[in-house]
Amino acid sequence: MKNADKQLALFAAAKSDLPLKAPYARGSDTSKEAAESIEPASGTLRARVLGLIRANGTYGMTCDEVEAVSQLTHQTASARINELMRLGAIVDSGRRRKTRSHRKATVWVDKEHAHGEDHQDH
Repeated sequence: MKNADKQLALFAAAKSDLPLKAPYARGSDTSKEAAESIEPASGTLRARVLGLIRANGTYGMTCDEVEAVSQLTHQTASARINELMRLGAIVDSGRRRKTRSHRKATVWVDKEHAHGEDHQDH
């Protein structure tokens, strides 16, 4: 199976077990409109982000790494990571890794890899 096929299979598996509603800040009409506008793509984007994080196993990924690999904007990647965290699909590994701007960021892992072996992060 080619890498692209593996990624598509991961995305399809990830998409099937997640709700499809994009959250918004209650009481904010602009937030609600933004959530409604992203709705058609949010499930696919969540699945894409989850597929990337799952593919990295116990090593996990920071939001910055997801952005760099997926070419998603920070706002989109961060929102999908937040949704995945709230859904319980990913968890904070307890580790931090430096971003492209040399700041420490949370390393996210799939819930299945939450108690995997420890990795040295730089």
